Amino acid sequence: MQSVATFAALLAVAVLLVPFFKRAGLGTVLGYLAAGVLIGPWGLGVVHDPENLLHTAELGVVLLLFIIGLELQPSRLWALRKPVFGLGGLQFFGVGALLIGVAYLLGLDWPIAILVGLTLALSSTAFVLPTLAERRELHSRYGRETFAILLFQDLMVIPLLALLPLLGATQDEDKVSPVVGLVVLGVVIAIGRPILDRVFRHVSRIDSREMFTAASLATALGLALLLEASGLSMSLGAFVAGVLLSDSDFRHELEASIAPFQGLLMGFFFIAVGMGINLGMIVQHPINVIGFTVGLLAIKGFGLYGLRRLVGGNAKVSRMQALALAQCGEFAFVLFGAARASAIMPAEVVEQLTLAVALSMAIAPVLFILSDRYDAKRAAEEPEPQADEMPHEANQVVIAGFGRVGQIIGRVLRLRGVQFTALDKNREEVDMMRRFGIQAYYGNAAHLEVLDAARVGEAKILVLAIDDIETSLRCAEIVRKHFPHVQIVARARDRFHAYRLMDLGVTLQMREAFKSSLEMARMIFEVLGKPPAVARQIVERFAAHDQELLKREQALYHDEGQLIQSANEAHEELAALLEQELAAAAADEADGPVT
Repeated sequence: MQSVATFAALLAVAVLLVPFFKRAGLGTVLGYLAAGVLIGPWGLGVVHDPENLLHTAELGVVLLLFIIGLELQPSRLWALRKPVFGLGGLQFFGVGALLIGVAYLLGLDWPIAILVGLTLALSSTAFVLPTLAERRELHSRYGRETFAILLFQDLMVIPLLALLPLLGATQDEDKVSPVVGLVVLGVVIAIGRPILDRVFRHVSRIDSREMFTAASLATALGLALLLEASGLSMSLGAFVAGVLLSDSDFRHELEASIAPFQGLLMGFFFIAVGMGINLGMIVQHPINVIGFTVGLLAIKGFGLYGLRRLVGGNAKVSRMQALALAQCGEFAFVLFGAARASAIMPAEVVEQLTLAVALSMAIAPVLFILSDRYDAKRAAEEPEPQADEMPHEANQVVIAGFGRVGQIIGRVLRLRGVQFTALDKNREEVDMMRRFGIQAYYGNAAHLEVLDAARVGEAKILVLAIDDIETSLRCAEIVRKHFPHVQIVARARDRFHAYRLMDLGVTLQMREAFKSSLEMARMIFEVLGKPPAVARQIVERFAAHDQELLKREQALYHDEGQLIQSANEAHEELAALLEQELAAAAADEADGPVT
């Protein structure tokens, strides 16, 4: 009963705290740690001994490394080899060397200092990647390079895990020699791939999801236990299992089968780590704890910034990467916990390091906020760069915004020899277009002087393809006011953007996903068995009705209640109208041609 009550308490606190931390931008890992602190000895004291839970929850780490192995396809690594091994190696070994030196100066022996320094060089993949995705920066240059560095760090966890048994080998005479483990590892790598492929092909013929999940768990845990028995670590065995299956046809199904178990157990692992965080140290040694945490962030942040600039990195990109990767990662809890269990490191040192890692992760969101404020302040202080010198002759068409929409329009116009002037405020986009022979110009089309320089007043059409809604509306307003004779053909991001463009008198517009969504709906109806003519009739009727509805609702969109009521009424009206039309068409088809 006690274990059931503990399990229920863990679930309840996690369900309450983790969503709150995620919504606040602090990340799920920090939420789990906070849940552990709340339940543990330094909180409410619901659980007094987190060690038992930690041993079970370590399976989450094992399964996480299995999934990481599945993601590390050799072909993918080869394609990303330059940023992964170049930038990743620069960050990990460069920052790690600085931290190793500091750890040695603080009194740790060289082997332990190397382990501590390289472990602290790791950053939190679980925090950084979701944060970049939410900020829509994952596909920027800075986001891609940061992803490559994190990928290299994930790879480096495996050598660090393999280093632990070597450091602790002299402390246990009964322990298997690591040489035996390396031999077993070599055999597994040599013959594992074809054997595992045959096993999963056999299991897939049974067509049972439960059996496939059982086979996935058996593979990950079986190889983990095999390598542990051979003198290496369970985590290394699970990682190798994932890599062996990374190029198989079953990779995605394997990941889907393991993910629920991995997520739940990983959450319990971080809760158990949170229970072991000694908050009393903050009270007993506040200066040491705060000083160590700030120093850690400073060494990692300034170290990476300096190294990145040394190899020719852009100042802004280098600063953003340094702030994003300054915190420590979740694998530090794994590695320090394993070092403590193996008696490689004193318990007091592990407690201090674990607390510093947790505090660095708590401060990480603040670093993003400070970076945003710094960028906003710099942008406000610095004048906007001068626009390019525009063409001396006017063109009939001016394209404002030369991103994914504007470029397609430009390609079609070029195909028929229609000359145009393209404007965009992204310097990199403009430079890339020029390399393809397209005369694009740098300039913000929401400024009257830029539109004047582009000779919009002598054009017939302004193509409004700007991605940012507010900038798009400012541009439309300026053109309507100063060049009322110029026809605007606009791209609308969504329905409400379309309403606001209509308020400015822009009637020739297209919602960017409207046509493609209708085409997909037509395909879906055909797959469901509708004749092509019927599928086409359904989407054409919907499109026509929706365009009429857009005009009717323009006056209502400020009132959400009326807008919802209008949308519901329009849905019922369209359903009845379409039913009548399809019935009439079916009746005409049944009657056949009149002779």
